[in-house]
Amino acid sequence: MDNQIRKKMADTIRFLALDMIQEANSGHPGAPLGLADIAVVLSEHLKHNPKNPKWLNRDRLVFSGGHATGLIYSLLYLWGYDLSIEDLKEFRQYGSKTPGHPEYGHTPGVEITTGPLGQGVANAVGMAMAQKYLQNILNSETAKVIDHKVYCLCGDGDLEEGISYEACSLAGRFELNNLILIYDSNQITIEGDTSIAWNENVKVRFEAQNWDVIEIDGHNYDDIDAALNWAKNRKKPVLIIANTVIAKGACNFEGDPHSHGAPLGEDEIRCSKERAGFDPDKKFFVPEDVLVRFRCAVEKGELLEKEWKKLLLELPYKEQNELLEILKNPNFDSIEWPEFEAGSMVATRESNGKILNAIAKALPGFVGGSADLAPSNKTYLNNMGDFPKGKNFHFGIREHAMGAIANGMAAYGLLIPFNATFFVFSDYQKPAVRIASLSKLKNFFIWTHDSIGVGEDGPTHQPIEHLSQFRALPGLYLFRPADASENVECWKVALKLDKPCAFVLSRQKLKTLKPYRDYGDIDKGAYIIKKRENATVTLIATGSEVMLALQAGCHLEERGINANIVSMPCMELFLEQSNEYQKAVIDPSTKVLAIEAAAGMEWYRFADDVLAIENRFGASGKADVIFKEYGFTIENVINRVEKLLNQ
Repeated sequence: MDNQIRKKMADTIRFLALDMIQEANSGHPGAPLGLADIAVVLSEHLKHNPKNPKWLNRDRLVFSGGHATGLIYSLLYLWGYDLSIEDLKEFRQYGSKTPGHPEYGHTPGVEITTGPLGQGVANAVGMAMAQKYLQNILNSETAKVIDHKVYCLCGDGDLEEGISYEACSLAGRFELNNLILIYDSNQITIEGDTSIAWNENVKVRFEAQNWDVIEIDGHNYDDIDAALNWAKNRKKPVLIIANTVIAKGACNFEGDPHSHGAPLGEDEIRCSKERAGFDPDKKFFVPEDVLVRFRCAVEKGELLEKEWKKLLLELPYKEQNELLEILKNPNFDSIEWPEFEAGSMVATRESNGKILNAIAKALPGFVGGSADLAPSNKTYLNNMGDFPKGKNFHFGIREHAMGAIANGMAAYGLLIPFNATFFVFSDYQKPAVRIASLSKLKNFFIWTHDSIGVGEDGPTHQPIEHLSQFRALPGLYLFRPADASENVECWKVALKLDKPCAFVLSRQKLKTLKPYRDYGDIDKGAYIIKKRENATVTLIATGSEVMLALQAGCHLEERGINANIVSMPCMELFLEQSNEYQKAVIDPSTKVLAIEAAAGMEWYRFADDVLAIENRFGASGKADVIFKEYGFTIENVINRVEKLLNQ
């Protein structure tokens, strides 16, 4: 394409972004202006269909610098996605399709929710890993069902974040040659030049992580084009270091840190438009010749998808098409669930390992792994091989990246990923869990070693506040099963939820209860495991504390106090039930004591009193000793109940 029209296309992007930000009086102009030239050339290479944003074999484009929404929405509109000029005018307004940072599932064409820096880099690695696995099970020598690239645009801030180190290291280890990372190296952050806090050699860093690296002028169209052509034929992941100028094309703010996060003003925009030969009085203006060239993406994309569908019809192997359909429509009823004998002693991490293997055996798209803890998490999928050809993903000791990589795998499509670590290390995963919840990504977080039951490893490894933290997170379903059998039933429920779920599992062995419920069921989040006539108290518990509640209930009955025992493996599901069901499970005429070996603050919405761990950490010692010292005993439960009833 002629560079003169490329320049006009880039300026169109710039001025759409500036008009959006000025109209909203809010936004980040610097990055859209600096990346506009790269975006124009990338448009020529990108394989996508604006009329079908979910086409499976499209290139994935991740904007890790999610603050560059002026660029993102301008591109989506120009390419022909379901965005209008009116949508651009409503940038950052309540209820609009153009929120301040890109949101997956909200704006057509947005591949993943980004904004917290570095997350998008790890998401892109996850998408590339998902593609590699699917290529190995779907492609043949004569038919490439999955054949595309994963592009990611990132900036200085993304690469300063530790998560990018974790993710890019893994990408290099597995030689993800389908991944192209374009680094907008403008050497500017909010506080000024990057040198005030950062002076590393990014090229050497990535080469050390087994990437191929090329450095270019990010405003030279021929350089950009040549770099992309080169990158698409490498045998390793590629980093394109694009040296750019922040706010390129602005009259007075070009190269200025102040252009990062505030509107440039009407006068500056007029001056910039005039200098580029645009009419300064026209807002949200797109020249006809520019729109025609961008909208070629529609015709090109529809043709590419038609050719791909034709390929599927001509596939020489019937099994490939059948497998593709199975991946699209997983049959959860085909799972042969493990059974656990009542009375057997099984840690829920152990039962979970058998459950994961049963699911993975039945569902080709169920894959995952651990942050170097598979033997402890019990997450290894036996006889199913290792990535890239097998189902076991070895993430290494990279918890933060692992969560975000799994998010990318979930957003890619066809796969149902899980990832695992100790519950206390979920702290490292919190940003990724939050993005999964915001985005409604079907990603399973497996967290074992769930409480002071960890024992001798002590307070650094014993989660206290973590249950409260994740129950406060909107959109996450957290399951803490009481035993092996309840664990199975929780998984049956969780697999059918199209949202992220977390399983919090015990290190210590727990007695498997009889699969009997006096009222209600697990799919409603809570149920009465033991109901007594004329009950005056209700004991609610989760996980390992359910057995304590049952035992205390029997002792209370001997003292003439009838107690209903409620197991609540998933508070979020219970809160979705009707008032009638909730009252039937937690009788409002009874006094309520909640029992959980955690901080327990959230239980006061149901309970009159809470037996929890208040304002202290765990301790190192035998698990049964710690439970006793922390008051999780039959005697203490009885004392708390009697005190409640005497109030």
